[in-house]
Amino acid sequence: MLLATWNVNSLRARMPRVVEFCLAHQPSVLAMQETKMAADATPLLELEAAGYSIVDHSSGRWAGVAIAARPQVTDVVRGLPGEPLTQEARWLEVEVNGLRIVTVYVINGRTLDDPAYAAKLRFLDAMHARLSELTTAGPLVVAGDFNIAPADLDVYDPASFVGGTHVSAAERDRLRGMLDLGLVDAYRHLHPSEVGYTWWDYRGGHFRKRMGLRIDMILVSKALARGIVRCDIDRTFRKGPRPSDHAPLLLQLERHPV
Repeated sequence: MLLATWNVNSLRARMPRVVEFCLAHQPSVLAMQETKMAADATPLLELEAAGYSIVDHSSGRWAGVAIAARPQVTDVVRGLPGEPLTQEARWLEVEVNGLRIVTVYVINGRTLDDPAYAAKLRFLDAMHARLSELTTAGPLVVAGDFNIAPADLDVYDPASFVGGTHVSAAERDRLRGMLDLGLVDAYRHLHPSEVGYTWWDYRGGHFRKRMGLRIDMILVSKALARGIVRCDIDRTFRKGPRPSDHAPLLLQLERHPV
């Protein structure tokens, strides 16, 4: 089973690339973030023509998450219990072939003294509470833009980020708390010491200069981790016409390793 996650930074603007990605890789499930779509305007026809159905949680021009899938999707849950910004669409759960799959777009946080940072920490706490329930209920995949670089290895210049978001102790501690529930960072599981960025600033040629961060992740329950075949980042979709500032991350699992 091939799953992928991608912060598309506007599904409408990136739809040709999303369809191109789906045709190239044929994922069973594509989790998307920052779709930036109104609740009644999610573009379905292009993905349906490629063989996918789509479930979304949308709120307008900001945030938004969606899942495109070929298997039957059931038990859809929109929204995260206890999240601080209920008007923003940042959490979506579905059931696919016996797997609970979550797509999440964590709040950016801006700066440590910004109210958005406090909201980010509350969102992460709400995530922990929900994941503590989901990890005991069956096989789980949590995919998305966490807006956290788990370690200095995931930051192109750690010194330049000291005192900023994405690397703060409070954020990293909360991510470790999620892993302690019995989840595995799939990319780092297969690539313990490899640099693999998923986001690059549009400005200053950061992509060409390899100045990136690894903030997009797929977390899986430990039983699923035993069936990981590959987990890699497709940098080619950060190139080309009108790219997102994120590259997609792909995870191949044995179909039912549990």
